[in-house]
Amino acid sequence: MIDHEVLTGFSKSFGLFYLIAMSIGVLVYTFWPSNRKPFERAANAVVSDEEDRPCQ
Repeated sequence: MIDHEVLTGFSKSFGLFYLIAMSIGVLVYTFWPSNRKPFERAANAVVSDEEDRPCQ
C-alpha cells in the first residue's frame, strides 16, 4: 500500500526532475544554431531606427 510519505517523496522527486528537464529543453531550444535568426530579428524589432524619436 502507498502511504503519504512515499507519495510525497515520489511527487517531489518527479517534480524536480521534470523542472530540470524542462529547463534543459528551454536552454537547448534557445541556443540551438538554427534559432539564431528569429531571436536576433525579435531583438532588433523592439528598437528600430525609424521609431527612435519622440511622437509629434
